[in-house]
Amino acid sequence: MIQNMTENQITLYIIKALKENKQKDLDAILDELQPYDIAQIYEDLPEKHRTRFLLHFNIDSLADLMEELSTEEQLDVLSKLGIEKTSKVLDEMDNDDVASMLHELSPEKMKILLSGMKKSESKIVQDIMNYPPETAGRLMTNRFVWIRDYFTVRDAVDKLKIFAEFAETINYLYVIDQERKLVGVVSYRDLLIAEPDEKIRNIMYERVLSVLDTIDQEEVARMIERYDFLAIPVVNEESMLMGIVTVDDIIDVVIQEATEDIEKLSASGKAIDFDTKSIVAAYRRLPWLILLLFIGVVSGSIISGYQKTLSLVVPLAYFMPMISGMTGNTGTQSLAVVVRGLSYNDLDKKAIFKLIMREFIVGFIIGLICGIIIAIIAFVWQGNPVLGFVVGSSLFLTLIIGTLAGTIIPIFLYRMNIDPAVASGPLITTLNDIISLFIYFGIATMFIEKLM
Repeated sequence: MIQNMTENQITLYIIKALKENKQKDLDAILDELQPYDIAQIYEDLPEKHRTRFLLHFNIDSLADLMEELSTEEQLDVLSKLGIEKTSKVLDEMDNDDVASMLHELSPEKMKILLSGMKKSESKIVQDIMNYPPETAGRLMTNRFVWIRDYFTVRDAVDKLKIFAEFAETINYLYVIDQERKLVGVVSYRDLLIAEPDEKIRNIMYERVLSVLDTIDQEEVARMIERYDFLAIPVVNEESMLMGIVTVDDIIDVVIQEATEDIEKLSASGKAIDFDTKSIVAAYRRLPWLILLLFIGVVSGSIISGYQKTLSLVVPLAYFMPMISGMTGNTGTQSLAVVVRGLSYNDLDKKAIFKLIMREFIVGFIIGLICGIIIAIIAFVWQGNPVLGFVVGSSLFLTLIIGTLAGTIIPIFLYRMNIDPAVASGPLITTLNDIISLFIYFGIATMFIEKLM
């Protein structure tokens, strides 16, 4: 029915069905949509149609819808459901999603919503919220299936059938002892190929890879990426199984962390999106830009210090923007490569040395090729081979230095336990501008007599 319809056409069709109260038509189209698509349609609906639209969903469907919405839209939905229905929806939602939403509310509003939930669900949510933000504890969910090592395969399958709808994933079953300590893991595949009377202790993997509940979410992402897991168990310091983190939550983490790094690389600080007000956006960008403005004044003082050289050989001015621009560009490229690499690699001294040497060779090759090209262009354009040498050699050296600066600065910050993304692109560019001008005019001054 909706195969050839655009999102806008689907939204218009739903609005028409709501206006004409065509329940069957609405149910038919909603059955074909994924929760994400329904969430997008809800956000596009005019305010006057939203409440009626929500009335067509049961509690489970509302919980699925909530998990696809932003915090602002989630609160909008809850305001339309009423207290009793809100409590049921929160009980059905994944606990980590509820904790994430409540974290944005005032203590009074949070208390009201928690008090309406089932006591067991409310306690789990509060336990999750006790963990620091951006840790495994804040990401984990308790919706998983655990079993005992003395279970048979038949026992495990029976329990899996009972909790299949409750569990966020059934790819793994986690084996715990009497003290709830994690002692093994069994995959769904293992259960399928094992004999029904086989004991779980005979088929489980005892070497279980897990993460501490206090570990940073980026480290959890690295573990899942490294081992291609669909989920990873979370334990406390006593090895007790606290929950699991699933790959869908990790995808959100990767996107979030990448967005934060891009913001820092661009020196924009906190998030700025299409909805950010002009004054707020300007306020968030200004601190870095004002700092860079003062640093940039240094570039002007360098030029003024070589005023005599510039006045004697005017063609030198033609190549200034190219020299500084190319140096900043190659530095920013190296910075982006290093920051991206640090997000999923742990660097020791050997790896750092190898990376710096690689980037030095990259800078050498790029500098040599670009230097030769610009030297030829300068010679043909101005008819002065010495000018070609000055411009070409300057670009060669500055590209090497720019590449190394974009590599070494984020590594240095990383080793100092500072987020390397704060070594923002504009800062690297500005520093490279200063270095490139020193080199360019320094070499030009050495050959001033042959340039005239």
